[in-house]
Amino acid sequence: MIVRASRRDVLRLGSGAAAAATLGASALAAPAIAQGAWPNRPIKIVCGFPAGGLTDTFARAYGDYIAQKTGQSVLVENKTGASGAIAAEQVKSAPPDGYTLMWTISTTMIMNKALFKKLPYDPDKDFVLISWMDAGHLPMIVNAKLPVKNLAEFADYARTNKVSLGTYGAGSYSHVAVEALNRHYKLGMEAVHYRGEAPMWQDVGAGAVQGGFGSVAAASGILQSGNARPIAVPTKSRMKKLPDVATFYEQGVTDRAFLVQGWIGLVGPAGMPKELVQKLSDMMVEGGKSERIRKILDTFGIDNGARDHVFFEKIVAEEGPVWIDLIKGLNIEPQ
Repeated sequence: MIVRASRRDVLRLGSGAAAAATLGASALAAPAIAQGAWPNRPIKIVCGFPAGGLTDTFARAYGDYIAQKTGQSVLVENKTGASGAIAAEQVKSAPPDGYTLMWTISTTMIMNKALFKKLPYDPDKDFVLISWMDAGHLPMIVNAKLPVKNLAEFADYARTNKVSLGTYGAGSYSHVAVEALNRHYKLGMEAVHYRGEAPMWQDVGAGAVQGGFGSVAAASGILQSGNARPIAVPTKSRMKKLPDVATFYEQGVTDRAFLVQGWIGLVGPAGMPKELVQKLSDMMVEGGKSERIRKILDTFGIDNGARDHVFFEKIVAEEGPVWIDLIKGLNIEPQ
């Protein structure tokens, strides 16, 4: 299921190009600005998560920018499931010619290594890193009917009631956060995994699960309708979009799970020529400064646009081991 309102709102703020908001696979075309050896035919971006969330929104917005700069259509294909593993398996086998790329998240490229006993792809060997994007703050949001306004009240409620929290994928930041809360408060809440934010937030609003972790923009529909409320924000600083919501840290939950941050990234099959990786990387950084994408970033409460492949490689090298240790420390059983 898709939360259509939040998706329309985000894309409407980002651009007047309505074609970019088409659900499922869609083509993004624009007049040629520059033409070289690459590309001379349409480009496909495989998105490992469904329409309605930040990953898909970024894929379409940045994909549209690539289309504008190259004069070629950019097709965004949503290939969901297994925390991005299905999309990864498809893209790893594609020719490394820049015509098949993948939009994914840190779970697919890092955490899955500790979450699956056997993966159909090698995150370290099958892909080249092109561009890193900040996923922003991902607050904890609960159904409005719960008699809680902060973490302490939520923990008290969970001790005497059966509570389930939604995640946008097994091993994602949202999954880690649920397990970290269980450990901190000595609770036994169930993590319910979805194929992305949109269906998760719809169930939170309906009360099928009591809460979840994810972006404010993707949850805007249930927040604006009054069916949900945010009760905590990860990291040490409050969100500009939610200035009255205290952080986990302020509320006494200092676990490092609430101090590290997930990300979104553009990758390609291993073996892509360095000059092509550099060209795409530069294009992404440029796109992150465009008016349309700056508006989307503001909507999601994200300060920075896309970063280049050098920064991406550094983040994976430095923070990857931290995420792996965090997941192992939470005793999440590999599937």
